[in-house]
Amino acid sequence: MFDDLPSLVRLLRGLQQVPYLASKNIYRVASHFLNMDQARLKQFCEMLLEVRNNIIHCSNCFALCEANRDCPYCSSSRRDQGIICVVETWQELLVIEKTGGYGGVYHVLGGAICPLDGVGPENLTIEQLIMRIDDSVKEVILATNQTPEGEATASYIASKLKAKSVLISCLARGIPVGSSLEYMDRITVYKALSERRPF
Repeated sequence: MFDDLPSLVRLLRGLQQVPYLASKNIYRVASHFLNMDQARLKQFCEMLLEVRNNIIHCSNCFALCEANRDCPYCSSSRRDQGIICVVETWQELLVIEKTGGYGGVYHVLGGAICPLDGVGPENLTIEQLIMRIDDSVKEVILATNQTPEGEATASYIASKLKAKSVLISCLARGIPVGSSLEYMDRITVYKALSERRPF
């Protein structure tokens, strides 16, 4: 199709390597870069390299942080260090932060257990989480996604924490606010019923 444009083919193949970039948008993204003026394109590439070099994972909670600064979560005196919210990725951490309703710290697993994809407990930061739990930690919130992989990961972590004297909780499940029962799938309705609370 683009036999006479090998440079464009290389760009398109590179864009195909970007996860979550829909294939129908690859040509638009390529066109966007090709139409960028030289200075802006150079600035964009330099920014990507700078971010890649300056952003690291916190050695304690594995959230993203600046290489030359303390982790904003672990080092905050305003956060309750005795409550650890366990999430799969930093994207879920951001979603929880946006609510403004959580004041504890985090632990980012780096994904979920998925044997089909070759991801086992040893590929995640589960062991580091277990080592973090000492007498100062009073609660661990398992905020993994409500997928088979997320549920399996939460169950695995809960089993590893049984020997520790810490409260293990998980996010409430059920009907989203503002939705109608008639449009909910049966599993969501079942979980909402089975995990009901006093009014």
